[in-house]
Amino acid sequence: MIIRSKAPLRLGLAGGGTDVSPYSDLYGGAILNATVNLYAYATIEPLNNSKIEFVIDGTDLKHKVDSKKELEIVKDFELFIGVYNRVVKQFNTGALSFRLTSFIEAPQGSGLGTSSTLVVSMLGAFVEWFKLPLGQYDIAHLAYQIEREDLKMSGGKQDQYAATFGGFNYMEFLANDNVIVNPLHLKPEILSELEMNLLLYFTDTQRLSAKIINEQVKNVNEKNEKSVEAMHNLKEQAHQMKDCLLRGDLNKIGEILHFGWQNKKQMASSISNDLIDKIYNTAIDNGASGGKISGAGGGGFMYFYCPGTTKIKVAKAIEALGGKMHSFHFTTQGLTTWTIN
Repeated sequence: MIIRSKAPLRLGLAGGGTDVSPYSDLYGGAILNATVNLYAYATIEPLNNSKIEFVIDGTDLKHKVDSKKELEIVKDFELFIGVYNRVVKQFNTGALSFRLTSFIEAPQGSGLGTSSTLVVSMLGAFVEWFKLPLGQYDIAHLAYQIEREDLKMSGGKQDQYAATFGGFNYMEFLANDNVIVNPLHLKPEILSELEMNLLLYFTDTQRLSAKIINEQVKNVNEKNEKSVEAMHNLKEQAHQMKDCLLRGDLNKIGEILHFGWQNKKQMASSISNDLIDKIYNTAIDNGASGGKISGAGGGGFMYFYCPGTTKIKVAKAIEALGGKMHSFHFTTQGLTTWTIN
């Protein structure tokens, strides 16, 4: 028997950062995101040798231990072990014997929510294996608890819900970890036009989001007026983006993205840098009407709205700065699991 799962990575279109506590607890956050056809995969192969094996496919990284109810956290396998420990503890499965293999179709630190999406995918594989009675909200919240509470990793809440639900979603983040996911049902021609005009660009750099997020949290806790006001504006950006997409008023997409990017840079000092600013300005100079960095910032993927027939011109201009254009399609399906007997 082989148990498999996959969960999609996401693009944050508006409101990024307002899902992070304490901002979401104090003021309420709002984010609009969409999943794309890049996935985090997980495969579980049950064993009968009283061993547990973790494998990161495509690398030489493997970790093999004796089976027991709680494993010690080790470098490179924090997410694997965090998921295992929580599943065993919460669902009383007893010590298990299996091989868990993962693969992600984007680099870690890319800004597409890779870590959280991988947690959702691995958790989904265990849900499939044991037929656990968990709905979408349950899986997303449990994935959030594993990362933020069990493993003490800095970050927000949107990635776990995006990976679990899939599609275009307007999400509201309230106090006490209360999350409301509002699916947006967009016309096919709107989706096609968005795909046509959005340019996804990998800067060929990676970053650790924790430092950026910790600075953001510090600014909120200290009531840094500039940073908090910027987050209020980003929440408003999510409202604007939702209305724009539902009305099909795509001419405003670039303007809304640019508004968000100007405010996002006020949240923490390391969100942008000289290279990112140069890429952004070059894209605008060559026809893009707006854009942003995906995720917390500091590196990874950026994307730009290129109206009319400006996309190729923009792509050539920014590829000259060392990164590369990355094709993608939007997806409607979130976490998917299946079993091969």
